[in-house]
Amino acid sequence: MKYGCQSMVNKIETVLVKHPKKAFIDQAHLIENFEAFQYDGCPDFEQTLAEFSAFEQILEKHIPDIHYLPANPNTGIDSIYTHDAVKVTRQGAIYFPMGKELRAAETSAMESYLKGLGIKTLGHIKGSGKMEGGDIVWLDEQTIAIGLGYRTNMEGIEQFKQLTQSFIKEFIIVPLPHAQGPLACLHLMSLISMVDHNLAVVYLEYMPVFFKDLLESRDIELINVPKKEYEHLGSNVLALAPRVCMMLEGNPQTRQKLEAAGATICPYPGENLSLKGTGGPTCLTQPIFRTFDKD
Repeated sequence: MKYGCQSMVNKIETVLVKHPKKAFIDQAHLIENFEAFQYDGCPDFEQTLAEFSAFEQILEKHIPDIHYLPANPNTGIDSIYTHDAVKVTRQGAIYFPMGKELRAAETSAMESYLKGLGIKTLGHIKGSGKMEGGDIVWLDEQTIAIGLGYRTNMEGIEQFKQLTQSFIKEFIIVPLPHAQGPLACLHLMSLISMVDHNLAVVYLEYMPVFFKDLLESRDIELINVPKKEYEHLGSNVLALAPRVCMMLEGNPQTRQKLEAAGATICPYPGENLSLKGTGGPTCLTQPIFRTFDKD
């Protein structure tokens, strides 16, 4: 199997998701667990299934190889958000300790599954190191931006650098704001979604000035999301391919700006699948293989 995703925008050929039946289980399980996992209301299980079906149909249209993470008795409802436990590079997978204690078992479940697919393990973030996949944004195949916040610390970043220094030339550390505090899930990918090599959706209110300037110095056009749409996960946009974007319904201003920039938008309904757990399309997907510029 081909693997490696050192891009946020090149065409996804292989992706890993988890079906709600394997994560949410049923309505009773959701009622029992949604408060502990700090959801913004209890998802409706049947509505979640319908929303996931629409989500899945978009993936099937654009991605030839879709894998499904199996149920695991040690993982919880947040395991539907497959993005955070790992980053898959061309040299192998790097596994992260999850910042939310209830998600701790997701890392070993992910590693077991990916090893079964033949994906080599490059390493783990260990000890006092903290890191989650949502804090890692590839600007190009050899340049990476890493959010420094409540979910990722400097020790985790230093360990990640040691694991990747042979194939990443530049590491850009982006301090994240306090925002809603340590219990909220604020990642660097909450503030920026690359949708092409020279186009990104961003939430400037939380973005450090140096990082905005750096992006613009790389000739990346920035589409700013209004606050109301940021709160509706409008800055969480998954590039299925350059300027082919998957995003949550209900963000008309951001969608209009993307379409004006030549992007094709694939919207999906996600009140229960995404909004209540604050996990958009990037959170719901773990790209295993994206084409590389030289492929």
